[in-house]
Amino acid sequence: MNDLFDLRGRIALVTGGYRGIGRMIAEEFVERGVRTYITGRNADGVMKAAEELSAKGECIGIPNDLGTIEGVTELAEAIASRESQLDILINNAGTGWHAPLDEFPEKGWDKTFNLNIKAPFFLTQKLRPLLAKAGSLDRPAKVINISSTDSLYVPTDESYPYLASKAGLNHLTRKLANRLAKDHIRVNTIAPGAFESEMNVAAVEHPDSIAAFVPAGRIGRPSDIAGTCVYMVSSAGDYLVGVVLPVDGGATQALPVAPMHQNED
Repeated sequence: MNDLFDLRGRIALVTGGYRGIGRMIAEEFVERGVRTYITGRNADGVMKAAEELSAKGECIGIPNDLGTIEGVTELAEAIASRESQLDILINNAGTGWHAPLDEFPEKGWDKTFNLNIKAPFFLTQKLRPLLAKAGSLDRPAKVINISSTDSLYVPTDESYPYLASKAGLNHLTRKLANRLAKDHIRVNTIAPGAFESEMNVAAVEHPDSIAAFVPAGRIGRPSDIAGTCVYMVSSAGDYLVGVVLPVDGGATQALPVAPMHQNED
């Protein structure tokens, strides 16, 4: 029986793959024999990460700004100029903006929505021909959108467009999963909880405090997110369609919530 998790020879694009959760995923792909493209706005950071990961396999850096439709188009064209098909697309690049409700700026809203939900939609749209060419009934192509547990509950911080855009990405996943299934393209979402990354300062600076609210007793490790992603993009995950999977140590699915009303004796 072939290894269900064998990814050798596949081609992947990981947006925002030079740092944080994106790098965790990209590094695992590279080590498993996947030709992996990584992107990001920080050109030096992207090229440095690609050089470092290339010591373990094949990694190509493409500096790119997905915050504009022009950037999305440029990236899709860059991939199409190098590859005739694409097995895996990881829509990981994301951003957030925090400000009090009465002071929240339009530019913060637009920046967050442009990168967190507009870019994944249009990048998937523009790369669909390459994904469809790679996909088949027995080995479909895979699109994984990286959401957040902030889309599954109400966080305390004032990150209005972040949680709204990630919740929208979850539902967009379901719609795209239905629409692209006939092209043999599987679309799913991973909703990470607390991991050490630039996007989660609290997890970096206060991991023990965050872990106290996680039933698993710790924050996420690179192997947690990378292993889940490998499962979903490998043959083991071929029957997953439109799934939104929290990877958070139980923070959204197994944490007790105090009852709103108590019975009186």
